[in-house]
Amino acid sequence: MIRSAPARQDAMRRHNLALVLQQIHLDGALTRAELTQRLGLSRSTIGDLVAELSTLGLLGESVPSGGPRVGRPSHVVGPRPHSPFVVAVDIDVNRIVAAAIGVGGRVLARQVLTTRPGPASPEEVTQEIAEAVPALQETVGGGASPVGVGISVPGTVDRLTYVVGLAPNLGWHDAAFGELVQKAIPQLPVSIGNDADLAVLAEHSRGSARGYDDVIYLLGRVGVGAGILVDGRPLRGAGGLAGEVGHTILDPAGPLCHCGAQGCVEMFVGDAALLRLAGSESDPEADVQVVLKAAADGEQSALKAVQSLAESLGFAVANMVNLLNPRLVVMGGSLENVLILAQVQVEAALDQHAMAAARSMVELRTSGLGEDGSLLGAAELAFGPLMADPLSTLAALRVPAGASSG
Repeated sequence: MIRSAPARQDAMRRHNLALVLQQIHLDGALTRAELTQRLGLSRSTIGDLVAELSTLGLLGESVPSGGPRVGRPSHVVGPRPHSPFVVAVDIDVNRIVAAAIGVGGRVLARQVLTTRPGPASPEEVTQEIAEAVPALQETVGGGASPVGVGISVPGTVDRLTYVVGLAPNLGWHDAAFGELVQKAIPQLPVSIGNDADLAVLAEHSRGSARGYDDVIYLLGRVGVGAGILVDGRPLRGAGGLAGEVGHTILDPAGPLCHCGAQGCVEMFVGDAALLRLAGSESDPEADVQVVLKAAADGEQSALKAVQSLAESLGFAVANMVNLLNPRLVVMGGSLENVLILAQVQVEAALDQHAMAAARSMVELRTSGLGEDGSLLGAAELAFGPLMADPLSTLAALRVPAGASSG
């Protein structure tokens, strides 16, 4: 029993270090007094934990000056400048964005890696990511180092192997993407997840879904995906394939989808559907954002296209509301603009097709993170080990004394 005590004490210290770091990461700068109250630890213990996290280069302290308060002010604890960061990557059909994300969800640097008229191969994307990591580190500067890479993919992802089973809009099938990226960046742990699944986690942590535990996040891009939280936990399904709402059937007599089925939600609600409704489907230079801006400016044909799509969106949402009984549905990607421009049509269809009791409980909102939802979700995925055990994570990545860092 005597021998086990130090191990228990060390485990508790590591646990408490993680708790303090998590509080700052999710809520931003807090005073020592606030940390003491939140965590139920003594002031001296909080002081020791903050000092250790500062030594690790993760957090820093400042003493507020001025203001109406009398007496000795409590130190304010916040993310330290040039602290370790993660590299987050958001892959879409027409562009790839990479960013250095610091503790607290701060975007420290950003790069649009590529814009192209069509998807890239897993090998091409891997090369672009490998080149982005050192470039972002150089941009951040100050000696800050990455501690992990998180990647958002518009497709199904095996949570253990990071094989992308199907990313239809990228043309990827059973792509060993995780293995490719890990071989290209062997010095950093790599994590990969579905774009909508990651976006709902980010919205729940620091966006529109904060404070809600039963949430559906609908992401509209070339495809349509859903990230789902039930009782605050991700709903992934037996194989991690849950949330493919874009390939549920809205009309069995509808257009043929590239997945092989007819009448998928994606054919009525995705970006291609909006271009078709706006009469721009045959234009290779057509841009969904141009249609949405025209609708916002009152151009009638564009506005009618958005309103027509909004009716289908409301129908699809009603099916999900009846099935999952969420408290909140968040619209991201192009669907955010659809809700802004045609909420009346979305809600009318929802009222018509959803069960009254479930409908009365649900609220519709736009994303609180805009285009960065999946990117920040990928960052949270990469931050996971650091937030769970900062000591072990940093120790595992530290260059040994006397070793070359080149």
